Amino acid sequence: MGRMTFFLGEAYRALRRNAAPSMAAIVTIAVTVLLIGVLVPVLKAGGAKTEDVRDQITLEAYLFKDAPQKEVDALGKRIESIPHVASVEYISQQQALEILRQNLDEKQDILSALNGHNPLPPSYKIQLDDPDNLESVQNALEPPGASGNPQPISAAIDEIKTPDQTEAIRGVTGALKILLIAIAILLGISSLFLVANTIRLSIYARRREVEVMQLVGATNWFIRWPFVIEGLVVGLAGAGIAIGILLIGKTIIVDPLSNDFALIDNLDTIAFAPLVAALVMGAMAVAALGSGITLRRFLRI
Repeated sequence: MGRMTFFLGEAYRALRRNAAPSMAAIVTIAVTVLLIGVLVPVLKAGGAKTEDVRDQITLEAYLFKDAPQKEVDALGKRIESIPHVASVEYISQQQALEILRQNLDEKQDILSALNGHNPLPPSYKIQLDDPDNLESVQNALEPPGASGNPQPISAAIDEIKTPDQTEAIRGVTGALKILLIAIAILLGISSLFLVANTIRLSIYARRREVEVMQLVGATNWFIRWPFVIEGLVVGLAGAGIAIGILLIGKTIIVDPLSNDFALIDNLDTIAFAPLVAALVMGAMAVAALGSGITLRRFLRI
């Protein structure tokens, strides 16, 4: 207990004696944590929005209007058993007409020209577990027949259709996912290098102090512990400043705009408390490890 008190006292005195390097490290960590605290939710919200767009890719199995209901029900169960099918929804003719009416919005006069006739066929809306499995499910619905041409698995199926621009949506969202991952990796690497270099400069300014402690017989860990504790304090201070700024930004900017913009709405759903905890623990760990590891080169005799 006495030794820990000594280490804490040494860390406190070091922070006071070396205010300029310590402040530089705190500011660097604050800027890094602030950058990560802004970009991580943005990247996560962007990824969630990308997944929302990809989830809109479905298969539509249009059925013959005169198909027996027993055969239609059997087809639904058969589709549910196909691998990579997440859900199956049956849409009757009346439901299809109601969906069309909602999509037309103010152009209801188009429906009046039908004179009560409903030309829309019943269908099954097939949701996939992953849009990349679309071809696999489509091949299961229309496997090659004896002639080699695709044949529906049921006589009740009239046509299998995929949404327009499916390939474009998958290509763009796939590229966006790769881009988001690359940005996250580059951000993490650059942040680690930035913090490590700042801590290295801070310790370099105190290399004479380390040499003196070695000359009087102090062990490496006895020298290292005050620097590690100092790193924890610096990391906590830097993270505290950044989180304070993030909290102000969330209260003033994100919360008022969350009802007006879809991306900000996704951003607002991200749990703030776990993010804060991760940022604080990460900043303290990086600062402490940076201090301890960087000090190794100065402990070599």
